[in-house]
Amino acid sequence: MNVLLWILQVVLGVYFFITGIVHFIVPPGLPAPMAWMYELPPALHYLSGTAEILAGLGLILPGLTRIQTRLTPLAALGLVLVMLGAAVWHFLRNEFPSIFMNLILAGLAGFVAYGRWRLSPLKDRGS
Repeated sequence: MNVLLWILQVVLGVYFFITGIVHFIVPPGLPAPMAWMYELPPALHYLSGTAEILAGLGLILPGLTRIQTRLTPLAALGLVLVMLGAAVWHFLRNEFPSIFMNLILAGLAGFVAYGRWRLSPLKDRGS
């Protein structure tokens, strides 16, 4: 279980870290499924971008350093909330493929949160 959770943490951590950066730079020529980024208000770009970058780091760094490992399930739970908010945003815009992806990502992050709280908690350096 520990290996599966680590794989999910790294994959989700890298994905959300990169996606969070994209919120700040919003490059021209994004693929059609990401065209919604051009219409997101700047405040939501900053909020979601910051949340995704911090959560991406929170999925990986506490376990690597074995410092404040309780932050990993909290970061995963934060991503669940961000993805549920994103699903609402896409629902209001009738972007159903994006909703599906948001729910998948929320489910994976939720599994990491539960896994690191109950199934295979990370241990701090002093434990």
